[in-house]
Amino acid sequence: MIIDCDECAMQHTSVCSDCVLSVLLRDMDRPVVLSSDEHQALGNLADAGLVAPLRLLPRTDDEAAAG
Repeated sequence: MIIDCDECAMQHTSVCSDCVLSVLLRDMDRPVVLSSDEHQALGNLADAGLVAPLRLLPRTDDEAAAG
């Protein structure tokens, strides 16, 4: 799984600050690549309330064109 905040419709919203990637991507200008096991592990941690959930919502083609 490739997670690129620039491709997320929630970027720069209040949801963005409550996403587990806000910690992982801090001071990074590139996407994060997670294996399926890592993605599942983050989901398990979020389900247990130990980290914020992944809030990635891919942009639609219209949103991407609008920039």
